[in-house]
Amino acid sequence: MCHLLSRGYGENSSVQLVGNRYRLNSRQQKALSRMGDAENLIQQRKLKKLKAEDLAKEAVVIDGFNLLILLESALSDAFIFQGRDGNYKDLSGVHGSYKRVMNTEEAIVMVGDVLQELKVASVHWYFDTPVSNSGRLKGILLEIAAKHGYPWEVTLDYNPDKVLAESTDIVVSSDGWILDRTQRWFDLGRYLVDKHIKTVNLFVA
Repeated sequence: MCHLLSRGYGENSSVQLVGNRYRLNSRQQKALSRMGDAENLIQQRKLKKLKAEDLAKEAVVIDGFNLLILLESALSDAFIFQGRDGNYKDLSGVHGSYKRVMNTEEAIVMVGDVLQELKVASVHWYFDTPVSNSGRLKGILLEIAAKHGYPWEVTLDYNPDKVLAESTDIVVSSDGWILDRTQRWFDLGRYLVDKHIKTVNLFVA
């Protein structure tokens, strides 16, 4: 699939062609689409990727559902997938509704504690307004931030991807569309999974 994408084929047609060739079901095709990218895009993303030590005294903006659902998936032993760009992806996603799970607070505190260890100046979470329960999740985040002293802001927006892509702050996301457009980014999802979650069901491309 990456061969096709690198030669200008569209994502949907590439996934369909490869999926049919190898008789993949819809869930397998979804995993394939999350993991594959054109080679030139992979190389461009790597040039803009920062290291953990680069976050000190910097402002960070977070693709909220993207990071949180990945961590929830990893903590609950669901499969996560390493894309060709090195990012970890999940298959859960948000389909108009978000439901808090048993590991939600653990994931949020993990993010807060690690970003404090990395000495970030501020953190701004962004969530999709149309997703149900996003307002309730915002309240949970702010409550946890107040309890632990995290310097957080939380914003609900109708198009957070665009806000993140245009931000001059350090972006935390594994969404390829955002990473292809942002100026600099940090792979916090993978950093947390690798260093703070002992057992992970990881599938590597």
